[in-house]
Amino acid sequence: MAQQLLMPKATAVWLVDNTSLSFEQIADFCTLHPLEVKAIADGESAQGIKGLDPVMTGQLSREEIERAERDEKHRLKLAPPKVRVPEAKRKGPRYTPVSKRQDRPNAILWLVRNHAELKDAQISRLVGTTKNTIQQIRERSHWNSANLTPMDPVTLGLCSQIDLDLEVEKASRGLPRTEELEEEERLLSAAQTQNYRPSSSSDEDELDAAAVFAKLTSMRRTETDEEDEDQL
Repeated sequence: MAQQLLMPKATAVWLVDNTSLSFEQIADFCTLHPLEVKAIADGESAQGIKGLDPVMTGQLSREEIERAERDEKHRLKLAPPKVRVPEAKRKGPRYTPVSKRQDRPNAILWLVRNHAELKDAQISRLVGTTKNTIQQIRERSHWNSANLTPMDPVTLGLCSQIDLDLEVEKASRGLPRTEELEEEERLLSAAQTQNYRPSSSSDEDELDAAAVFAKLTSMRRTETDEEDEDQL
């Protein structure tokens, strides 16, 4: 994990008040905009923020500050940490800010309706809730069920689209793909199409035409015979 400056704005306040560093140098070290540093120097910003000495916190050495004061092009560098703190791994459901906790039931209802394949544990990871709450919303026994409205948890800011897509993909593994099976049933095999013969309507038409022609021929012969008899 990359080392980060502790309390950047408070550190900037201290550097503005206690050093002759340029606004650009302080801004670069504290990851601020130079105009914001200028506003701090003019007393227009960071009012009420107490400056934090980076030398006391071990994030910057006195020698590094003096070197930067002599050379405006020099950029301050964080001092290497004296103690390596292992990165804490998050366990349990996702933390949800207090301002967004009231939206969790709506997000759960949306997930239950639109992604029925998701398990309770997956929904819990996405929106930071308990399995008991999820079960109540599934069974419509939640105390506020009548007022719940399905809302996308990504739109609410409870989870990212990437996290949602990953959970849906995991839940979809191993499920039968019924759409492909139905499509295969609708398609005929090659043998069926090769042996297929069209309706014999054309043959029937030919037979009907032959019958009509024979009828006409016989009628003409009858008329001829009658004329010969009259002449006699």
